[in-house]
Amino acid sequence: MSAQHLDVGQHLDGLAAATDRLVGWAGEAGPDASVPSCPAWLVRDLVVHQGAVHRWATAMLRGGDPRTLDIPDLEPEGRAAPDLLGWLRAGADDLLATLADAPDDLEAFTFLREAPPARLFWARRQHHETAVHALDVLAAREGRMPCAADAWWGADVAVDAVDELLVGFWPRRGRGPRAHGDPYAALVTASDSGDRWHVVVSGDATTARRLAPSDPEPAGAARLVGPATELHLALWHRGGVVTDPDGLLPRWAVGGAVV
Repeated sequence: MSAQHLDVGQHLDGLAAATDRLVGWAGEAGPDASVPSCPAWLVRDLVVHQGAVHRWATAMLRGGDPRTLDIPDLEPEGRAAPDLLGWLRAGADDLLATLADAPDDLEAFTFLREAPPARLFWARRQHHETAVHALDVLAAREGRMPCAADAWWGADVAVDAVDELLVGFWPRRGRGPRAHGDPYAALVTASDSGDRWHVVVSGDATTARRLAPSDPEPAGAARLVGPATELHLALWHRGGVVTDPDGLLPRWAVGGAVV
């Protein structure tokens, strides 16, 4: 396991904490509240989505593979549930138990570039997704976009989430931003932790790598700088106050966000 990743236990703790907040804040917001950070959704839609994703991830951990098997649509089950938040909690508990019982060398489907081993991959993916969506539900309760002060996690979790997005999600076909013209490079820096990523955006693909402390800064790269949690939210288009002198975020708003 790379030293750049949090460990499975940290992700399981984070997933459990995020689930508690999502369930609690969704109950306080109510199912018909609008979600400012996901404008097409009500809280009900977000909870159905997250509960379905938890069940889908559990199916992958148990041998499911969307490349070879027909995985059923899980959202109708949530929409029909008489106790939607109980349904969400049951799926999260099953996911947590499955991850806790899985061996470190589990062989299972994964889908991001530079993915860690499957057990760590799914613990990490579900931790970060559930945390972002818990903030979305808090935003619905408060009637505003989320901000870094709402985040309960530390810089280490935010750095891991930024790394997953830039290195894992963005190189996937159709996921990352694309250059409409000449390719360009960017340097994304977490000012509090010192972590840096070199991102190259072209018309065909986006690639990114996390720089080692000894790596020199790439010459001529555009810059995006901010504390790790601010970067985390900004890159997922959930608010976040960063320094963006080269206007990267507006260019990255299309194709760069993942819900």
